[in-house]
Amino acid sequence: MTPSRDISRLIEIMAALRTPVTGCPWDLEQSFETIAPFTIEEAYEVADAIARGDLVDLRDELGDLLLQVVYHARLAEERDAFRFEDVVEAIIAKLIRRHPHVFGDACDLPPDEVKALWETIKTQEKAERAAARGGPAEAASILDGAPAALPGLTRAVKLQQKAARVGFDWDDVALVVGKVREEADEVAEAVASGDKDAIEDEIGDLLCAVANLARHAGVDPEAAIRRSNAKFERRFRAIEASLAAQGRTPADSDLAEMDALWNEAKAAERRAAE
Repeated sequence: MTPSRDISRLIEIMAALRTPVTGCPWDLEQSFETIAPFTIEEAYEVADAIARGDLVDLRDELGDLLLQVVYHARLAEERDAFRFEDVVEAIIAKLIRRHPHVFGDACDLPPDEVKALWETIKTQEKAERAAARGGPAEAASILDGAPAALPGLTRAVKLQQKAARVGFDWDDVALVVGKVREEADEVAEAVASGDKDAIEDEIGDLLCAVANLARHAGVDPEAAIRRSNAKFERRFRAIEASLAAQGRTPADSDLAEMDALWNEAKAAERRAAE
């Protein structure tokens, strides 16, 4: 087999992988539910390639993400639900419908009116989907449109953004900082009590408050935690390298020594940044 730039070739390969008897045994065992975690993982790998500025890797990761779309479409086709072409048609129709200021008569709208129009159209679409399914439309909420499957910090920000549109928000970032401190104190109290449920609740409240602070500061909390994770990994690897140069491992060390090596790695990073 040879590579191709034709999307139909990818669809054909996916169909071959899912063909009983001659297909791939692993692929034949998969379902929407088993593939969904891979779909989420691939989306994160796309984000990681972007964060690293690696466009070659981004090309490959976008291909992996596209495969996930083709995979789900194939599973749906096997159930006579829809085909890949239906997915393409649906997104094209949605883009045209939600951009009347580009493809329709609503021209020369300022950005705030474009956003309001987008939300109005989404609300109409939700009501139409409910009617098409033969059920009553769910009661509309300002908070609609923040899927539960989103990462927790991302969803927290989306919920807060939606509530902020109707004035449920602080207008001073200092108040948000104060809320973070308040929640941290409540975590300490819960930890002292030893009540695991209370600890989980208070840590959740603290994380929501931190997400809110990130929003007010114009920072993506998921990007911030990824950056901190990368920093932690980089500095801990420096600890491992320093110990390895002595023929030792972290297991042969203690917290005081590793903390000192951590600070050395931190100082080295600062010098390199100057």
